[in-house]
Amino acid sequence: MHETMRSGTDQLAPLRDLYPFQTRRLAVPGGTISYVDEGAGPPVLMVHGNPTWSFYYRHLIAALSPTHRVIVPDHMGCGLSDKPQTYAYTLQNHLGNLTRLMEHLDLGPLDLVVHDWGGAIGMGWATRFADQVRRIVVLNTAAFLSPRLPFRIAVCRYPIFGDLAVRGLNGFAVAATTMAVERPMSPEVRRGYLFPYNSWANRVAIQRFVRDIPMSPRHPTWAVVDGIDRDLVNVRDKPMQIFWGGKDWCFSDYFLAGWLERFPAASVVRFDRAGHYVLEDAHEEIAPRVVRFFGEARPQ
Repeated sequence: MHETMRSGTDQLAPLRDLYPFQTRRLAVPGGTISYVDEGAGPPVLMVHGNPTWSFYYRHLIAALSPTHRVIVPDHMGCGLSDKPQTYAYTLQNHLGNLTRLMEHLDLGPLDLVVHDWGGAIGMGWATRFADQVRRIVVLNTAAFLSPRLPFRIAVCRYPIFGDLAVRGLNGFAVAATTMAVERPMSPEVRRGYLFPYNSWANRVAIQRFVRDIPMSPRHPTWAVVDGIDRDLVNVRDKPMQIFWGGKDWCFSDYFLAGWLERFPAASVVRFDRAGHYVLEDAHEEIAPRVVRFFGEARPQ
């Protein structure tokens, strides 16, 4: 059996200066997921992508938790959640786990932040429970189909090579610490991103997320994403703020245009010198803007 990362203070001691947050656990089919539950007040849900974890949102958690209750789950296989080896790591299951967490917490109407795969997962939940959504912040992500897949990601889907590169060498997560940012990470921050992914077994979800990218209608996740896209109309009237890293080579301006096509009233701030991990490159500018946006009078 592989050793599953747990949220005990002994294991998290190297990260406490950067990640000093309370975490809790919830049993879901196939294992348990970890989630940050920090602060008190109006609830905010943040949904991460691949190959990150709740650590990605640490600056927003710190900025919002004095006035809000901030919930940030780690998807199954990610961060401090269990990493079962035979689990079906699909968008449908990640969406189901998020739905179970929201039902368990019973937060009432909340504000939502999404990034990377968190766009499809978070917006998938939001479109089904639109009455529970007040405002939305979008960070370099998508919740709609696209024919575009960068070669450096596509090669990670190749049989044998993908397993060796992603799970054997941790190539996907390691590469992201340089390729997803324009401002170099400190060794401590880099260590935080890689902390949960320290073995072949603990990298299982990173590889499965890559394989779950739907590139044709034959892929089972294609219909799920297509359905989410069609249902985005359910939240089209929600106030939306988009913070976009202009140097993201994966979620490029093509995807920004896709959001604006679907949410023409959204407000956009594009950071020309920020990459895919836009919160790493521009958190000093983004965090106070999010605090102001979520501090506005509740939309009716």
